[in-house]
Amino acid sequence: MEIILKKNVDKLGYKDETVLVKNGYGRNFLIPQGYAVLATPSNKKAHAETMKQRAHKETKITAEAEALAAQLVESKVSITAKVGENGKIFGSINTVQLVDALRAAGFEIDRRSLRIKDEPIREVGTFEAEANLHKGVKPTFSFEVIGE
Repeated sequence: MEIILKKNVDKLGYKDETVLVKNGYGRNFLIPQGYAVLATPSNKKAHAETMKQRAHKETKITAEAEALAAQLVESKVSITAKVGENGKIFGSINTVQLVDALRAAGFEIDRRSLRIKDEPIREVGTFEAEANLHKGVKPTFSFEVIGE
């Protein structure tokens, strides 16, 4: 089944892409949830017109995402956590704490677009994460976990 995505879907595609999926996945999940529409000839024609109008805006959005990526890679983000006697953290560090630290550093990034490479983090040190800012713009940046 051929569908046109209305939203970004992990491991499938980005908004406004035309992709092939299995019939059940398309009819039972993507279309009812509002993630996609069926790629009929009339929907394809309307989609092509929309893409023409949006093409010049896309370059501006990509440039902004690349500028944000450059700032993110150069920034120093640190997360404080309570640490026991042996250097282990009580609990673990996840994307929620990382988003809070990024907000404190002046970055507004959605937590669903972040991936921590060594998850779960249960000790003090320097770790890496990847931010999916835009199509093709996925900077990898490092952050530090500091004990209190």
